[in-house]
Amino acid sequence: MIFVGDHGQVIRRHELSDAEWAFVQPLLPRSERGRRRLDDRTVLNGIAWKFRTGTAWRDVPERYGSWATLHTRFRRWAKDGTFERMLQAAQARAGAAGDIEWLVSVDSTIVRAHQHAAGARKKAPHPMTLGRSRGGLTSKIHVACGALGRPLAFTVTGGNTNDCTQFTAVMEAIRLPRLGPGRLRTRPDHVIGDKGYSSKAIRTWLRQRDIRCTIPERSDQIRNQLRRGSHGGRPPVFDKHLYKRRNVVERCFNRLKQWRGIATRYDKTAESYQAAVTPASLLMWA
Repeated sequence: MIFVGDHGQVIRRHELSDAEWAFVQPLLPRSERGRRRLDDRTVLNGIAWKFRTGTAWRDVPERYGSWATLHTRFRRWAKDGTFERMLQAAQARAGAAGDIEWLVSVDSTIVRAHQHAAGARKKAPHPMTLGRSRGGLTSKIHVACGALGRPLAFTVTGGNTNDCTQFTAVMEAIRLPRLGPGRLRTRPDHVIGDKGYSSKAIRTWLRQRDIRCTIPERSDQIRNQLRRGSHGGRPPVFDKHLYKRRNVVERCFNRLKQWRGIATRYDKTAESYQAAVTPASLLMWA
């Protein structure tokens, strides 16, 4: 499928639209010196095409330039933190415009690993983050997203990692810079999570930071509380109507997994896979 952009440029399926490019272009690093290189829009289109279709680097169409150039630029931007800085800049812009509602939902999603994702060097500086479970080798994406379903922070672990063990890591990864003076915004107003996050440690961590939460108790916790009677303490406050808004994180996962290179993991290292999730998250802020 082929479209024509506002400036007469041909836009093929899986490429950045004019609006997405206008959003991303100011966030890209500028290279003033050195020999002439492949322009950034062509490179980003090639990277987006690769992960949106889930194809191999060598199979990216030649219209995006050499696949080696695309891979080199992708790896460079992943290693030097370019993708992360772009995502933070987009979040800062939305925060300055008052476009972020700090009702944060937390959850994780399982990603099946392709056979090409196995085989990374055991002594690699960035582990594979693959876990073996009933479905084979898998990874997990743990996400904290805002009330509009856009990712604020995420981590990647093996698929056999328990959700509650990554709660603090995901929450501490929320670091929203301000465009003007002031400290980073790191604390949401309210957190919504499912029963997998119902633990005393998590509730204590949130209470110490004055963060309200809506997390249902597990059935075994309710039974133990009833068994202990008055010594069991008061049950945590649970707003079932507010809990219905947790579905935004499920919609966030649905949008991320429209990228086939994210719905199925082909990357050997966690660094590369996390770098693929970052631009997909970035474009959700466009």
